[in-house]
Amino acid sequence: MDWKIELVAIPVTDVDRAKAFYVDQCGFNADHDHQVNSDLRFVQLTPPGSACSIVLGTGITEMTPGSQKGLQVVVADAARAREELVSKGVEASPVDEQPWGLFVYFADPDGNTWALQQIPPRD
Repeated sequence: MDWKIELVAIPVTDVDRAKAFYVDQCGFNADHDHQVNSDLRFVQLTPPGSACSIVLGTGITEMTPGSQKGLQVVVADAARAREELVSKGVEASPVDEQPWGLFVYFADPDGNTWALQQIPPRD
């Protein structure tokens, strides 16, 4: 039986600001934005090409805003991904070269952190 991660909660203070950051600056697709009731707003966003989405909103998680650390996304070209982020105003680290891949790090406006990894060629 396959177990597939399909949704990860991102704790934020300002839902509209976070949605704009992920959609306008990071290029995520805006899948859903539904105000269920006064206590629950469900915003689902998906990175391009990903089978896993993120969810943010009100009433979604009890985590403290900014406490989601180290989410990792695999990209084909870390330098190009960094250039795209920086061109849209995201503060991203220089490319960090490690034996297990190339990495670029950034955070959303609340301090939730992300790593982009370019996996090295395999023999």
